[in-house]
Amino acid sequence: MKKRKKKEEFNFRKEYKKCFEYLKDSKNFIYITIIIFFVLALTGFFFQDAINLFFKNFLDINLNQNILDYLHTIVAQIQGMSQSQLISFIFFNNLKSTFFSIFFGIILGIVPIVGTISNGYLLGFASSLSVSGEGLSSLWRLLPHGIFELPAVFISLGLGLKLGMFIFQRDKLKNFKDYLINSLKVFLLIVIPLLIIAGIIEGTLIILAE
Repeated sequence: MKKRKKKEEFNFRKEYKKCFEYLKDSKNFIYITIIIFFVLALTGFFFQDAINLFFKNFLDINLNQNILDYLHTIVAQIQGMSQSQLISFIFFNNLKSTFFSIFFGIILGIVPIVGTISNGYLLGFASSLSVSGEGLSSLWRLLPHGIFELPAVFISLGLGLKLGMFIFQRDKLKNFKDYLINSLKVFLLIVIPLLIIAGIIEGTLIILAE
């Protein structure tokens, strides 16, 4: 029994090592999503009125109002939740979002790119609202919410983007299988633990702030 347990533990560490090696190999894709994310976050923070004017004039969409309605819907959903309910809500929402970011990267990486743009802009928009209402110091209070969540999001978006690049490889089927299997391993062993910690921290902070 002891030998069997030791072997399983060794394999577990081996899988983690493989995951970090795959992350290292995928770092350029993760960096791309980080850059796009923060460029759009700055855009949402400083230029939301100009962007909204563009959407109104050319697409007849009030983007600012749509985002506000979305944020109000989220606030209404979590209203009255207990700490455990809130943690579960945050965790499962993030779980669904990060999984889709990886899996739907199959479509040439389009979904991860769209997700990076929308999430970055949303963060910038929400940060701008927070600063206008409570001052610049409010950004420091938002920081703990993203310490574990954002790395999980960036990893998922980056791996989803890489997954979509299988189509440009010579051996498409082999690369697709390798990318997908390694991405799912990273999701299970790295992304999910990060999301669990993020859910606990965010749920607790929201309850304490009420």
